[in-house]
Amino acid sequence: MHTRPTPGRSRGTRTRATARLAAALLGTAALLVSACSPGSSTTSAGDTAEAALAALPRATPSALSAYYTQQLHWSSCGATGFQCATMKAPLDYDNPGAGDVRLAVARKRATGKGKPIGSLLVNPGGPGGSAIDYLQSYAGIGYPADVRAHYDMVGMDPRGVARSEPVQCLDGRQMDAYAQTDMTPDDQQEQGALVAADKKFDESCGAHSARLLRHVSTVEAARDMDILRAVLGDPKLNYVGASYGTFLGATYAGLFPDRVGRMVLDGAMDPSIDARTLNLDQTAGFETAFQAFSKDCVRHSDCPLGGKGTTPAQVGDHLKAFFRQLDAHPIPAGDANGRKLGEALATTGVIAAMYDQGEWEQLREALTSAMKQNDGASLLALSDSYYERDAGGHYSDLMMANAAVNCLDLPPAFTGPDQVRQALPTFEKASPVFGAPLAWAALSCAYWPVKATGKPHRIEAKGAAPIVVVGTTRDPATPYRWAQSLSRQLSSGRLLTYVGDGHTAYGRGSTCIDTAINTYLLHGTPPTAGKRCS
Repeated sequence: MHTRPTPGRSRGTRTRATARLAAALLGTAALLVSACSPGSSTTSAGDTAEAALAALPRATPSALSAYYTQQLHWSSCGATGFQCATMKAPLDYDNPGAGDVRLAVARKRATGKGKPIGSLLVNPGGPGGSAIDYLQSYAGIGYPADVRAHYDMVGMDPRGVARSEPVQCLDGRQMDAYAQTDMTPDDQQEQGALVAADKKFDESCGAHSARLLRHVSTVEAARDMDILRAVLGDPKLNYVGASYGTFLGATYAGLFPDRVGRMVLDGAMDPSIDARTLNLDQTAGFETAFQAFSKDCVRHSDCPLGGKGTTPAQVGDHLKAFFRQLDAHPIPAGDANGRKLGEALATTGVIAAMYDQGEWEQLREALTSAMKQNDGASLLALSDSYYERDAGGHYSDLMMANAAVNCLDLPPAFTGPDQVRQALPTFEKASPVFGAPLAWAALSCAYWPVKATGKPHRIEAKGAAPIVVVGTTRDPATPYRWAQSLSRQLSSGRLLTYVGDGHTAYGRGSTCIDTAINTYLLHGTPPTAGKRCS
């Protein structure tokens, strides 16, 4: 996970494709790459090989009983058929008397006749993606009809996100400046500017959200989910989480293995790796996706990065050359606030399109406009959608919450620019195109005002019901090996593989994947071990 703009994330008003992108954000830093995973750290995976997330006691502590027995008051909200309520949870689970955090919840009742199976909680990832937006714009209306007929569809914005006391940092104008920070510093002056931008962002979060910053960890969000399960009247938690949502779901399973119902973790993260490894793996994942895009691009006559016979490496060289031009001479983008398309925004725009091959045509057209017509508007639009910036210059809290959760969940990938410099050759080997900006993006947690409370660990969830872990072989944001690793860690993990491109697999067009997941959600029958789909 990163903590700057990272590719992936959730969008405000989502189409089906952008709803999936929401599930993609994994957090980085200056570039805020998204893939969704736990923070950052300099600890090696080997150092944590014996550490596993311990389950909480089965009995609910008396200090929490009032939270578990509260009544939600539902009222109509959003689109037709949706209801909303506010749930209370303790700000600090170690000190429940220290105050509450108010969490926004939405649901859509099961549409079928008879008693529903129960509630199905959904989370699109991030961290920082709004589960309520995802529910109302996609899951509650776009999930298979049979699933919606048999489940009350539910979304809860995690603490610090969207409607649930959002983390606040920079205003719109400041975020504009932050998003344009040069992520490939060429000298000490540019390096200093990058560090200063990270420090300003981090200090601003500390100044505006001091109460929340120590209490937005994934463990706390998972504990909030158990309160929600109880107040909804469900003995078990049924859940579909995408991208970072898989880390959230797996954490719940580790804490409450006996309360796991039917759980799908799509685009899985690996909780056992440290932040630097996470960022490096993600960098390699985006390179894999870019190579697939490159091969597709050169098949089209309008590809601005090369023609038939151009290799992915040559395509990458052409894109890097274009980025260097933008670094020296940003181009007009028709922006009302006077922003131009420079290297940082262009890189974010390209990375955003790597999440879904359905975006490749748009990216090809955007690159053509920028490279051939000196018009950066389309690439800027891709970048803005990634950052969830609207036409009025307002940003959602996506990037702020992303940083807050990532920096709390894991120690920083790097503690200073010297470490980034030393790691650059490794990152650039993993991705000649994206290695440098993603390495520098991983620096942002170095200056976070709150010390990380989490660390890499395995999640075994011993005693849990079967958990379906979904991995896509060429997923850019959550590399396939993460799904393989998580499925092995979970005592009841069942790996379902999609052989293809894009971030996450459910609802992306594979009848094989959708049938396997729908069968599991509706009948409780997990896919056979080692099942692969294309």
